[in-house]
Amino acid sequence: MNHLLRRYKKSLFTKLLTAFIIGGATTFPVEGSCQDGKAILNRVDQNLSSRNQIAESSMTIYGRRSSRTITAKSWTEGDQKSFTEYLSPASEAGTKMLKLQGQLWIYTPAADRTIQISGHLLRQSVMGSDLSYEDMMDDRKLSDVYDVTIAGKDTIDSRGVIILELTANVNDIAYYRQKMWVDSERFIPLKQEMYARSGQLLKRAEMKNIKRVENRWYPSLVIYKDMLKEGKGTEFRTNTISFDQQIPDHIFSKASLR
Repeated sequence: MNHLLRRYKKSLFTKLLTAFIIGGATTFPVEGSCQDGKAILNRVDQNLSSRNQIAESSMTIYGRRSSRTITAKSWTEGDQKSFTEYLSPASEAGTKMLKLQGQLWIYTPAADRTIQISGHLLRQSVMGSDLSYEDMMDDRKLSDVYDVTIAGKDTIDSRGVIILELTANVNDIAYYRQKMWVDSERFIPLKQEMYARSGQLLKRAEMKNIKRVENRWYPSLVIYKDMLKEGKGTEFRTNTISFDQQIPDHIFSKASLR
């Protein structure tokens, strides 16, 4: 009897150990789990959000017949302050955009004029791209404005991803719902779909060229497609980026627009 009991305990221990080895590394992908979905979204925020950042970027806009590339340098502090200066081409050089506490101003050198963008104008395209002013304005952490559940697992470019369903818990947001495919090892989105409250697909984004930048993973290329607009989309490339730098206060002032 004791011999059989010892064999049973040994068999049970082996099964539990095997289950731990197989399942222990996959604690996040529990379909339908809100708690684990929140943990994943927090990891995504750790990669994408920072106290502040300075970046140089290029935006290539693909139209029906031609394309054009615009370069810029931007400074961002938290989710309330950002300043962007467009560097090229000559027709756009000197255009500046300032966000302060939820308000947006744009200076155009050709007209030597500063205007405020607000209300429905925030939905307009930025320089003909697939990005709107709303997209450029909202720097809040995803975990602060969305509730999240895990919808399943998939593979993108040979990488395992966790599919998240995000539903807005605030009213002042451009996209009521999002679907996000998150790299299960690096916790960076590889694909996003953004939806209206009605369920209509508004935009799609693909994240490419994921690189290690300082202590985080970051996409150096994002391909945006406005699903309600003709054209082949917009490629947004981050050429250089640095996080948690000292930024002079005067950068985030209306005086910097001129």
